[in-house]
Formats: sequence, structure tokens, C-alpha cells
Amino acid sequence: MDKTLSLCCDLIRLPSVTPDDRGCQALMMARLEAIGFCCTPLRFGDVDNFWAVRGASGPLLAFAGHTDVVPTGPESQWHTPPFEPTLIGDTLYGRGTADMKASLAAMVVACEEFVDRHPDHHGRIGFLITSDEEGPAVDGTVRVMEWLQEQHEQIDWCLVGEPSSTRSLGDVIKNGRRGSLNARLRVKGVQGHIAYPHLADNPIHRATPALTALVAEVWDEGNRFFPPTSMQISNIHGGTGATNVIPGELEVVFNFRFSTQVTDVELRQRTEAILDAHQLDYEIDWSLSGQPFLTASGELVEAAVESIREVTGLETELSTSGGTSDGRFIAPSGAQVVELGPINATIHKLNEEVHAPDLPRLAAIYRGILERLLAEGVQ
Repeated sequence: MDKTLSLCCDLIRLPSVTPDDRGCQALMMARLEAIGFCCTPLRFGDVDNFWAVRGASGPLLAFAGHTDVVPTGPESQWHTPPFEPTLIGDTLYGRGTADMKASLAAMVVACEEFVDRHPDHHGRIGFLITSDEEGPAVDGTVRVMEWLQEQHEQIDWCLVGEPSSTRSLGDVIKNGRRGSLNARLRVKGVQGHIAYPHLADNPIHRATPALTALVAEVWDEGNRFFPPTSMQISNIHGGTGATNVIPGELEVVFNFRFSTQVTDVELRQRTEAILDAHQLDYEIDWSLSGQPFLTASGELVEAAVESIREVTGLETELSTSGGTSDGRFIAPSGAQVVELGPINATIHKLNEEVHAPDLPRLAAIYRGILERLLAEGVQ
């Protein structure tokens, strides 16, 4: 069995449902220490993380990823046991195959092969690994980045192993992500009997024109890297469950996925201005999940594009689509950040899968990036 595929299977066998690492990081650290990495376990709260580094000086290329996976859902609906890696033809099944144990295995094998070829490589190689990406993401990468700042450690280039590919390995890499801003709106009214509306104040009726205005608002036009900012309502709740009671309160949950054309402060101010213009009695709680980030160009993007071309023959597409990732915690440090991993069609689904022949090819792409940035003689 190919060594990348073998390591991926070993990781899948460990049922690391978030935030439980279940020994994945120990397995990775053992392989990295064997090729000269200095590994530092970092536990914050109930979350296991580790930082590993090889090399004493020079620019730092860090691989970032997560060992935790989402719950399996009904195991009876999997056609193979989710934590028993099963190869059927060229397809490997198991929870975490694509998101993101294939990438973790490829990172480790790429480094093993690179160090074997370039034991005295230029610069440094790092690993930033967490078991808190699929959960709250409070004690994971964000805490490790704080710790690195305390150590005066600066990442120059960061390769995040999120599954970025759409139809073929390497056809898409993420060179940025939209910001995510959450809001929980409570519109107050006066509860009463539905037959006596003049004695009540229906918050649903009051809020509907304001919500319509928010949905219709053009927040920005986007730019060459980002689509226009999107506002989406995800939950609405009002009423007691009875058919003859006007509710006293309406709760609405909505989210902005925003580009670099607008700030989270501007979105908050413009939203509240619309609510105020409709004379609502309301409270709103805001929660920022992450700022938008973008690596438009630079050494890392060029190395990734060239390595993908060499291994697959594809001209990759740069994209900022999709949800958030831990790259949002790394990019503010000034690091160039890209996300590159396997096909994402089955992530978080039942019968998650990855194309097995893609695993050694992904390791070869990662190794090619290392060679372009850190091989001997590279300046």
C-alpha cells in the first residue's frame, strides 16, 4: 500500500470526533520527530494541539490542519463502518478521509520525502495542528497563534490542508475566504389575543418590512476576488404555539458572508440604521466568526500553482468561495495563506470518500511546494 494511503488509513481508524483527538496527533508527532522536528504539545481547555518545527532560521513554511472530524450521523446508513477505512476499487471510504486526514497524511509524507532529499534545506518547516476546527474553534488554532506570538514566532507561508478541489485534485485552491458575521435579533411586541389586535403589538408584522429591506439591501458589489456580500436569514421564531395568541417577541438569526469591500463595523451600523428607520423596539447581539482574508499573489501562490501544474497538468483556479476555515486565524499575522487539499464533494456527508490515487499525488504537490520555497540554494 502507498505510504500516504497507509498513514491516512491509520488516522481514520482513530475516531477523533471533535474535539477528541484520540491519538492522531501523537501518531503524527512520532513521524515528524523521526525526521528532526521539535514537537510541542499544546493543550488548551479540552483541546489537543501541537506545534512542530524543523530548522533553526530563515523563512517559515507551516502546514496547518485539524485532526478532529464531524460526527458520523446514523452509522446504519453508512455502507461501510465510518472508522474502518475501506478501499473499494480506487475509492477510500471513512469519516475524515477528505476532511482532512488525507491532507494530514500527505503533509507528513511530503516532509519525510523532502527531508530525505534535502536534509540541509533552507529555512524552516512547521506544523500547526488542532483538534478544535469542526467545533467551537475557541481553544484550537486561534490559541496556538496567540502562543506563537508570545514565542515571537512568525509564519511566512501557511498551507492549510482543507479539501479545496472541486472535480479533480488541484483544480481549485483557496487563496482567501469571506468574513462571517452573525446576528441574533429580538424584536419586542405586546402579547395578546388574536381577536383583539388593537390591544397587542405583533412583532412579526412590525419586523417584516425591516427584514425585507435587509434582504433587498446591496451591501457591496464584491471585487475580482470576492463575490458581493451575502446576507442570509437562517432562523425565525415567534409565537407560543397557539393559534389564537399574538406573540410578544420575535427572534431572527442571520449571517453575513462579507468581502473585503465592507467591514464588519459597517455591516453592523447599516443593519441597525435600517432597523431604527422602521422604528422597531429591538435588541441585537453580534458575533464575528472571522474577518475576510486574501493572498492575492506571492511566493506561496506561485509555488502552489507551479507544483499543481507539474503533478497534475492542470491550470488551477484561485477561489475565495465556501465557508470559513482556520486560515482566518493565521492570515492576520501577516502570513501568506492558501488552502489546498482533495476533492470536497463528500465532506461532512454519509459515506465520506476520497479518490485513493490522489493521496500520493497530493503528497507530491506538497513536496513540490516545499522544494520551490525551501530547497537548498533557494533564496
